[in-house]
Formats: sequence, structure tokens, C-alpha cells
Amino acid sequence: MSWFGVEIAGPLVAARATHFAASAIVAGVMIFRSAVLAPSLRSTPRATIDRQLRIGVWLGLAAAIVSGLVWLVLEAASMSGLSVDEATTPETLSTVLTATQFGSVMQLRSICVVVLAASLVQERTALLRWLGLAAALGLVGAIAWTGHAGSTAGNAGILHLAADVLHLWAASAWSGGLLALVLLLAAPRQLSGEATLQTMVVRRFSTLGIIAVGILIVSGVIQTWLLVGSIQAMAVTAYGRLLTVKIVVFTAMLLLAAINRIWLTPHLATAAAERATAMLRRTAAAELMLALVVFVLVGALGTLHPAAHFMI
Repeated sequence: MSWFGVEIAGPLVAARATHFAASAIVAGVMIFRSAVLAPSLRSTPRATIDRQLRIGVWLGLAAAIVSGLVWLVLEAASMSGLSVDEATTPETLSTVLTATQFGSVMQLRSICVVVLAASLVQERTALLRWLGLAAALGLVGAIAWTGHAGSTAGNAGILHLAADVLHLWAASAWSGGLLALVLLLAAPRQLSGEATLQTMVVRRFSTLGIIAVGILIVSGVIQTWLLVGSIQAMAVTAYGRLLTVKIVVFTAMLLLAAINRIWLTPHLATAAAERATAMLRRTAAAELMLALVVFVLVGALGTLHPAAHFMI
């Protein structure tokens, strides 16, 4: 399969992209619940929207588990040189899980899944809620060790991993938060004072989004410097060209976010609130769609050799 002149492995990219998106949405919704929704709800922590977000986390977790298993099988086939059918044996899968860094990371992330699921089932105290958030952050942050950052040696490797983890957390906060925001804005106004709740949530998420974008830009620059190394490499390598497409899509997301922040959010407290809410819901949904495109591109980039490898 060829995208923008870049040959990619379709099934592996699809599995990686689905898994990344599902994991990020799980972590992002958990961040949204803790950093945006909970402070706004105050005396009503079991509001309808919070229950809806919990369902979203469960669905995302299910998608992450299924896509993670598919990813494991495809990686086992790639590492062993066998067909998918031949690689789907207890012996091959066990070897991948116990004798490779990818397998060790997947085992650790499986523990995060169990802890997160347990915390969601028994989420009655603040401690359990924070434990669930920590597990969600571990689930998505550990992905850094399955990619290029996990194979970078020395001090550069430490910097690369730190940038990757922060990038994953910020991307999760933004993309998962967008899903939560769309659900909130689309919910019928069943609760008294829900319009006020929506305004508070949008403003808090706007602040969170600014922080996330700042982290994404800084960590993205570090990743680009380590993996690409030069403007020339961006133009002449497959990795560089695909990364350029990702940057273009990210820029489009920034433009939509700026419209939401500068134009639509201030109107939520005016007479035009209903119209502004409807437009905000549509632009947030558009941002989310672009975020999913970014995850597909990230899934493809992880299967390619970094541009810097070809420019030495």
C-alpha cells in the first residue's frame, strides 16, 4: 500500500493506529474527568455526563485490548518471519512476550489495563479514581518503549523517551478530551444549570488544551530533531514526507482550536450561547476526526525507518 509515495504495511498500520487511538482516548477521557469535569461538577460527582464518560472509557479499553492482541500477532509474524497463521501459536507468542522489549512493554501495559478496569469497577474513593488515572497514563505512556524512542541509545535515548511520553500524554489529553467535550455538548440538558456546567467545562478544557498543545509542539520538535535531523531529510525521505503530512494535519487542528478558543467560547455566556454551543460541537468533532487521522499517520511512521538513518 502506498500513501503520498510511501510504501506502508496496511494491516500493521491499521492495528497500531487503532490501538494508539483507543489507548489515547482512554487516557484522555480519564484526564478530562479528573482535571476538567470533576472540578466543575463539585457537589454532583455522579452526574449523567460522568457516567457517559465512564462508558466511553470502557469502550475504549475494549478497543485497546482487541487491537493490542492483533498488533501482538502481527508483530510476532514480523519478528519471526512467519505468516500470521504460523505465528499465532502459543510458542511464538510466548517468545515474543518474554524475550523481546516489545513483549515486556505489552505485559506491563496489560497490568495497567487490569488496574484501570478494577479501579473503574470499584471507583468509590478519590484514591481509586487517581489510581485509575495513573494506570491510564501508564497504559498510553509505555507505548513510547515500543517505538523508535525505545531503541535510541545513551542520553539521546533518555531525552527521546521523555519527549515521547510527554507527547503521548499531551496527545491523549487533547484527543480524549475532545471526545468527552463532544459528548458533553451533545447531551440533552436534563440537569438544572447544565448550560453553566458546559461553559465551565469548555473553559477548563480550553486551558488544558493550551497546555497540551505547548507540550506537543516542544516534544514534537525534539522528536523531529532526533528522527529527521534536517530540512533536507523531510523532503527526500519517506519518513520525512509522511511526517510533513502529519504536521499539516496538526496545523489544521490548531486552526480549529483557535476558532473555538477565540471566537466560540466567549459566546457561550451570551444570548447567542445555543448557536455557539452547536458550532463548538461541530468544530470539536472536526478536531477529533483530524486527531484520528494523526493517529493513522503515527501508526504508519512507526513502521518506517527514521529519516535521520538515511542522512548519515
